[in-house]
Amino acid sequence: MSQGSSQWEAGGSQPPSFLPAGTPKHRVRTPSAPAQPATGQVVPPSFSPAQGRTSGSRAASSAPRAGAAQSVRQSARVSGGSSRNATNNEHVMEPRANDIRRPSSSRGSSGPTRPRRHISAGRVFSRFIVVLLVAVIVAGIAAYNWVNSNLSKSAWLSDMSSGQATSWLILGSDERDGSINESSGDVPGTRTDTILVLTKPKSGPSSLISIPRDSLVKVDDKSMKLNAVYELYGKKSLVGAVENITGQKIDHVAMVKFGGVQDVVNALGGVELCYDSTVNDANSGLVWRAGCHVADGGTALAFSRMRYSDPQGDFGRAARQRQVIAAIMKKATSRSTLTSFSTTSKVAKTALASVSVDDKTTPTTLLAMVMAFRSATSSKGISGSVYWTDQGYYVAGVGSCVLLDDDKNLQLFSELAAGTHASGSVGTLAEAS
Repeated sequence: MSQGSSQWEAGGSQPPSFLPAGTPKHRVRTPSAPAQPATGQVVPPSFSPAQGRTSGSRAASSAPRAGAAQSVRQSARVSGGSSRNATNNEHVMEPRANDIRRPSSSRGSSGPTRPRRHISAGRVFSRFIVVLLVAVIVAGIAAYNWVNSNLSKSAWLSDMSSGQATSWLILGSDERDGSINESSGDVPGTRTDTILVLTKPKSGPSSLISIPRDSLVKVDDKSMKLNAVYELYGKKSLVGAVENITGQKIDHVAMVKFGGVQDVVNALGGVELCYDSTVNDANSGLVWRAGCHVADGGTALAFSRMRYSDPQGDFGRAARQRQVIAAIMKKATSRSTLTSFSTTSKVAKTALASVSVDDKTTPTTLLAMVMAFRSATSSKGISGSVYWTDQGYYVAGVGSCVLLDDDKNLQLFSELAAGTHASGSVGTLAEAS
């Protein structure tokens, strides 16, 4: 310790401070004439000032170490600006910025107050979108399961290989079971009086083509009208007969009872239909004044069944059936319908109760069918009837039939499936007009 004391004396440096290294600078009062220790006297290192309160009043202390410790405690105290503590060679501590305590929060926290996290509007909106999407998905799954559980499914499809397009066979079943007001010309049994082929290619316009119910076909080498195949030979035979006409695979089937058309139109609150002639047809019950009118379910049904008062006969009726279907699709997919839960629910329940489908149909394929219907009946779609060569072809034991042009029809449906046919009307009547 004597050696260290000699080094301080020789260098004239100050004794080590009790403040740790790296602390902020402190104020040091340097004496004007530092006291010199007596020759040979050893001055121990001390945290006390090297000089007394007044010059000459106290010499370098030779007191025991206990006294030095007490001096350290006294000099370490800092009085807020007191002149008694601001003596020569006294170290005055200044408070550090980090040592200033902030006022405690109202919650009684002893630590520094933590700033609140600010949640941006974008984050709130993104969270809302996520919640909304989850709700839509859940609702969609529930709706999917509900529709699927209410579908009446049965085996319709043949073993023909799938083609490059998706095709639906849409049938209108004119069942004479008392569910509707029957006309005087009706006969007992089930007839597929409405036969439509809806085609959706991978690219290109969708199409909706009518096949006359009296088209002449052969099943098991026996000639008959197309609308009799279902009752005499069953569902798969009817699908096979249509595939022979089109040359294309029928992927899905939907059969709608005629009474269902009436119920769906009533659920929609009526649909707008147009016909240029005034009609009072006793067979179908249609009473119509030339022009466009909003028709209720009963009128729409008679509108789609009337043929005896139509100069074009079965072909004119097929055109009006396509018009009724287009009007139903337009009204069912309108904003006013889709934004009304009660109307949408009523229409869905009525439609599902009136339709039967193949065992491969799902709610997804039904939705695709509706969208294809809407596309086919728009200005960019294709609609019309098949080609024929004789609409009064007589066959013994069968009666008057429609003789189809097989080659033209195979070519037509090949182009429709490929999506290469131009938009517009097709068929024999379309070419003749």
